[in-house]
Amino acid sequence: MDVIDLAIIVIYVVLTLFVGIWVSKKASKGLKSYFLGGNDIKWYYLGLSNGSGMFDVSGTAWMVGILFLYGVKSFMFMWLWPIWNQIFVMMFLAVWIRRSNIMTGSEWILTRFGDDRAGRASHSIVAVFAIVAAVGFIAYFFEGVGKFMTIILPWDMALLMGESVLLTSEQSYAMIIIFLTTIYTIKGGMFSVVATEVLQYLIMVIAGLLVAGYAFFAFTDVEINAVISQEWRNVFFGWELGTHWDEEYQAFNNLIDSEGYKMFGALIGMTLFKGFFASIAGPTPSYDLQRILSTKSVKDAAYMSGFTNLVLFIPRYLLISGIVVIALVVLTPEMLANPSLSGAELEVLLPKVINFHVPVGIKGLLLAGLLAAFMSTFSAFVNAGPAYLVNDIYKKYYKPTASDAHYIKVSHIASFLVVALGVFMGFFADSINSLTLWITSALFGGYVAANFLKWIWWRFNGWGYFWGMLAGLVVASMQFILDQNKGNFSEGSILYELSHMHAIYLFPIIFGVSFLGSILGTYLSAPTDREVLVSFYKNVKPWGWWQPVYLDIKKEDPTFEKNKEFWLDMMNCAVGIIWQSSMIVMPIYFMVRDYPKAIVSLVVFLVTCAILKFTWLDRVRKIPN
Repeated sequence: MDVIDLAIIVIYVVLTLFVGIWVSKKASKGLKSYFLGGNDIKWYYLGLSNGSGMFDVSGTAWMVGILFLYGVKSFMFMWLWPIWNQIFVMMFLAVWIRRSNIMTGSEWILTRFGDDRAGRASHSIVAVFAIVAAVGFIAYFFEGVGKFMTIILPWDMALLMGESVLLTSEQSYAMIIIFLTTIYTIKGGMFSVVATEVLQYLIMVIAGLLVAGYAFFAFTDVEINAVISQEWRNVFFGWELGTHWDEEYQAFNNLIDSEGYKMFGALIGMTLFKGFFASIAGPTPSYDLQRILSTKSVKDAAYMSGFTNLVLFIPRYLLISGIVVIALVVLTPEMLANPSLSGAELEVLLPKVINFHVPVGIKGLLLAGLLAAFMSTFSAFVNAGPAYLVNDIYKKYYKPTASDAHYIKVSHIASFLVVALGVFMGFFADSINSLTLWITSALFGGYVAANFLKWIWWRFNGWGYFWGMLAGLVVASMQFILDQNKGNFSEGSILYELSHMHAIYLFPIIFGVSFLGSILGTYLSAPTDREVLVSFYKNVKPWGWWQPVYLDIKKEDPTFEKNKEFWLDMMNCAVGIIWQSSMIVMPIYFMVRDYPKAIVSLVVFLVTCAILKFTWLDRVRKIPN
């Protein structure tokens, strides 16, 4: 690595630590100040912070690989998460969530189910879910950043004792980065997280623009067109994927056939099914939910969520597309020379391009940007997870009347504990892929049904929520165990078939079992106290099946009107998904010099912006502060 690149990275790390510690004095006023910034942070800073937190290294490396192989339509693979849950949050969920005026997602659950045994059961399982998810993601980042840094940096950081390896080079790098990030995150809480994430966002944008600019001017249209085909550029698809690569690149077509996504129409259909329910379920109790609860008002929560979508996708995909253009022109011959081409080759495209094919200076900024992407996402989880441990377990059940200084001290200890557990789990993780599967299937798979029902059905109660969450988590964990042991089953058996099926196709089973647990738990126990339901519905005003509660409110307040905006919200979500998609494909088409399609994408972006101005923004402006 050149001295200039190294100097840029060192300056970035020092500047981040300085900013994080400098603003940390604001976090000493109490738990609300520590975990929510005292609800005093501007919505646009929170939007930049939220977007920065979603700009992670492992995800970026994965997106580079799938864009390289599958072309423009690869952006739909992100619907597996699904990325457009941010659209549902923007259109109506941010408003519903922020009206609660509480600190965490599990505390919010008490406003829906009450503070009796059923409510506390639902409250506890969300707190446990949030803490386990935070630990799992920290392990995921520990594994990911270690692999990334060892490919990029030349030094062997292995720690030896005699002939025994105490820490591998990957683990040493991961420990250093996590230690530096943890210092300012624990010291300053939400204030430090947001301040440093805004700085990190700016660095990532600069890095993305520089890489995109370099790729645009260093490689010609002719060089790019010689590699990619018309099908690679095509955003539309049929039931099966067409032939993406020309005959001379047949190895890439063979790789697509072996990846398991050939039946693309079925995959997208299932992601739409999962995505709808997962999106209405709302954000998981994590950092994006904390950003919503941190806003000053309900109106600011909506603004922040919309701004997150606007600032995230264009700069991120300029960076991804720039890396892919360089890889297409420079690395394709090297990859074709490999007789055993596999998906693993795609995972290292990002570090290979950075190591050997990016100029001095830009390389340093890009590495600082990707390091910023890691640190911002990591710090967001370190801030979110301990909030549940301190506010929802320690304060609620063990020491409800201590001083603010005491709770801040406990928050510091809880943060160290969560990080330590995540790092410990990271030492024993087999791969990034196994952790990703565990998080997306076992954790998030069990989350959907119960959290979908909590919004839309008045009869759904705390025990229904508890058993629905538990049933979903158990069956999703069984699916993960099957996947990890797929080599141990006899070919042709049911267990063999289930273990070799892609996780997205098993989602209906996970959803169905969780839904059944929710229904049985609800009908085998008493309804939630009517006063709790009236208070919740009057405050949050969700749409759905709330007629008995609505009639009770109407008797006391004849002026009260129910939420009749379901179809408008759904239309806005459909328009929003198109709007979000245009922000992804526009930079891709621009970078591969397909200007007609880039212009069409720009027109779609502008038209959807105009529609949402009237159907969403004007409505948000009318929300009282």
